[in-house]
Amino acid sequence: MKILLAGPRGFCAGVNMAIETLETAIRLYGTPVYVFHEIVHNKHVVERFVREGAVFVNTVEEVPEGGVLLFSAHGVAPQVRAVAQARRLVAIDATCPLVTKVHLEAIKYAKQGYRILLIGHEGHDEVIGTMGQAPDAFTLVETADAVATLPFGPDDKLAYLTQTTLSVDDASRVIQSLKNRFPQIVGPPKDDICYATQNRQEAVRKVSEGADVVIVLGSQNSSNSQRLAELARDSQITAHLIDGANEIDPAWFKGSETVVITAGASAPESVVQDCVRWLVNRYNATVEERSIRQEDVYFPLPKELRAAATAAQLPMV
Repeated sequence: MKILLAGPRGFCAGVNMAIETLETAIRLYGTPVYVFHEIVHNKHVVERFVREGAVFVNTVEEVPEGGVLLFSAHGVAPQVRAVAQARRLVAIDATCPLVTKVHLEAIKYAKQGYRILLIGHEGHDEVIGTMGQAPDAFTLVETADAVATLPFGPDDKLAYLTQTTLSVDDASRVIQSLKNRFPQIVGPPKDDICYATQNRQEAVRKVSEGADVVIVLGSQNSSNSQRLAELARDSQITAHLIDGANEIDPAWFKGSETVVITAGASAPESVVQDCVRWLVNRYNATVEERSIRQEDVYFPLPKELRAAATAAQLPMV
């Protein structure tokens, strides 16, 4: 068996920033530090921080007045921030800057009187936060087929935005359908789908050519991880999305010679290496890195946290 490790894979700059933000907040304020929803959509990351004293909540009201609350990488609606302020919480914003970019675009379009069509998955934390920027302006569009049912016409002022973790191909199909039906529609000057999502999808597409099986490390509620598995399946390659080596089924590899391993943008590299060791030990597999490009993007910690850490003379992570 040959294992091909697709690259780039694993943590993106936004996930690194969110994790470092929570680590620093725990060191600065002690525990508990509350987090609005999961810091990132990964079981291992969440469980690690629970052990370290983080408390994940689904409503701001669960946080005691005056407590420390961190907003996750997926972003939140202004209403959530307002409730946090009313409860006098120490609010730390770990929203990925690429999600913030979409929020700012939404606010701009809403102020200009556009009806905004958001391409994304209903119920996803990022979608909820984005639509919360201008609730009365948004309509969610999940598929290209749904475009035909939209209740708009040629005289409506329309704009589109996308969730940052979508399949590039799927989003392109929806955007093209929107443009075909609504020639007047406008969109952002640069793609909303983030660089890391695009890079990981491109790596899976290229590295998986001729492979027998693709293993994607990531949690089931991770949109970008789901898209990686779907991309492999679209190429008629068997793909499995798993959280770790304990979920591997030896039956997946019967007759397999080439196995590609990758990881979603919120999955730690440690779980990738666990799976590599599992396959090497069982099948005496060889391992080869196949990286299509290097990533050097870095996002600094939130300014309010940097200021507090500096005042407390706390070294940065």
